[in-house]
Amino acid sequence: MIVFRALLVLVFLSAFIAQLNPVRISGLINRNVSLFTCAASYSTIGSNFIRSLNQGWVEQPPLTFAYIGSLICILAIALIAASFCLSLGNNKLRHMGLKFAWGASFTGFAGSIVLLHAYNLLADSPVPGRVEPLLPVGIWVFLAMFTAVVIFSTVLFTGLPKPKKDEGYELEPRYRLFLMILPFLVLVVLFAYLPLAGWRYAFFDYTPGMQLSMDDFVGLQWFRFLTANPAQRAQIVRVLTNTFALSGIGLATSWLPMVFAIFLSELRSRKFKRSVQTLTTVPNYISWVLVYGIAFAIFSTEGFFSWLLINLGIIEHGYNHLMSGSNMWLKMWAWGTWKGLGWGAIIYIASISSIDPQLYEAAMVDGAGRFKRMWHITVPGLLSTFFVLLLLGISNILSNGLDQYLVFENHANRSTIEVLDLYIYNLGLTGSGNIPLSTLIGMLKSLISVVLLFSANRLSKLVRGESII
Repeated sequence: MIVFRALLVLVFLSAFIAQLNPVRISGLINRNVSLFTCAASYSTIGSNFIRSLNQGWVEQPPLTFAYIGSLICILAIALIAASFCLSLGNNKLRHMGLKFAWGASFTGFAGSIVLLHAYNLLADSPVPGRVEPLLPVGIWVFLAMFTAVVIFSTVLFTGLPKPKKDEGYELEPRYRLFLMILPFLVLVVLFAYLPLAGWRYAFFDYTPGMQLSMDDFVGLQWFRFLTANPAQRAQIVRVLTNTFALSGIGLATSWLPMVFAIFLSELRSRKFKRSVQTLTTVPNYISWVLVYGIAFAIFSTEGFFSWLLINLGIIEHGYNHLMSGSNMWLKMWAWGTWKGLGWGAIIYIASISSIDPQLYEAAMVDGAGRFKRMWHITVPGLLSTFFVLLLLGISNILSNGLDQYLVFENHANRSTIEVLDLYIYNLGLTGSGNIPLSTLIGMLKSLISVVLLFSANRLSKLVRGESII
């Protein structure tokens, strides 16, 4: 059964591997797309066939059959996933899972036949050389895997005892918990680990718009350029100064949400407490674009602040505070604190509710006042949560985010607001578009963040005797 489950996982993962894409029946289809991508978007298959269709070199049916075949194969993959989940249950669920595996295999056979038919139509097109017919090895790989699934499921089905009539469908508790987190694990793999394949761009002299295979492999050239060029070194130093300064201010004031949560929990009026918590949490849901709009309405040349100072006779002409690079670190910290203070306090409010009320009652009997109860009971009860968040903040010291600084950036404040994430964005997607260098810097940032996380965890074990990993 373990080998069978491993086979099902292999079939599922193959749908996301571009080299095994059975839909690539032509050299015009992007070699870097997977079966899942082809099934998700028809344009992925037919985008490079527009000229061939207009010139009459190929007709529409091959592409249509290729798309239909991809959908059928993805349906088979979905049944494979269901079969894997059912195989984790009791005898009755395993029987059902094996039936799903049979259905998945024959569905996969049908999808592969449709893809082979699409290839034959493409090979018989009026001008086959123009459309580059290609029999993908992925078709044979998938056929082999589906055949293996049929064989394994048949052998297992004959070996399993027949389920009892009164036996219910039941999963073991450990597998039940695993299936609960499985969708999130899949999302993490898709959006956190698969994109790491893009790190290979740091080793090529990549030209935007070209296939990576058409570019020159340059090895560590961009690594040497990062340290050998004096102008580049000066930019990196400036960007890192902004990054560490803004992150340092954030870490130095990371206790503010905890203090806010403590004082909020001490409010007597429940209605007033809820109003304050709502008003301080709502800014978290406002996008940074709208926050900038609010800032522009207040601090621009004709904004409310300039209008107020002019009417008070303090200044004669309006002044655009957003176009000034002075005190930019404090300004960004203030906007970030306003936006995230209430949201950051939520986890502390939840932690306060978990503190034993008998501790407060005992302290009141001993004559402790409100502030002493806060200092000797509430604060120690929140320190573990605070230190965990602090250590996570230390590991993310190079990740200030992008949205806030992107909307507030202009030519007047770029030198003091451009943090590492914004610098990578500007370097890779604006100006000259140096994607290899921006990829390299992003890669180094990720590696350093991992090192900082484990270093902070080690420090936590030495100082507090507790680990967060």
